[in-house]
Amino acid sequence: MDIHWILKHLPHRYPFLLVDRVVEAVPGEYLVAVKNVTINEPFFEGHFPQRPVMPGVLILEAMAQSCGLLAFATDGEAPGSTIFYLVGVDNARFKRPVEPGDQVTLESRLARRKRGIWMFDARATVDRKLVAEAEIMCTMRDMSS
Repeated sequence: MDIHWILKHLPHRYPFLLVDRVVEAVPGEYLVAVKNVTINEPFFEGHFPQRPVMPGVLILEAMAQSCGLLAFATDGEAPGSTIFYLVGVDNARFKRPVEPGDQVTLESRLARRKRGIWMFDARATVDRKLVAEAEIMCTMRDMSS
């Protein structure tokens, strides 16, 4: 799934689109995506000028976007007809910083669906080392509502 598929399914655009490519997906089970982190990212100017580090909330956002892509791959929703909202994050942990030049691998696994809430186990790694992990909850809504 390339950037064109991602752009059809996520409403995010620069500078807030945080998934560059989906490299593996099994609908209903898991998805693996990547985010290439460059020094050109707008947040590095202020976070932090002396030692650029990707903000943890943006790592969480990238993981949530990969969860949304897994949901769209699973449900086969028509692009543009639904939107995926983040509704909760539990047990978020940050293990090491993400710096310019890193390629973040985003792993999302569907844990369960219950009453319209999708629950995922998400991990972010760099060079196979854990960067962050969280339980992410989202819901899908019709865009016309």
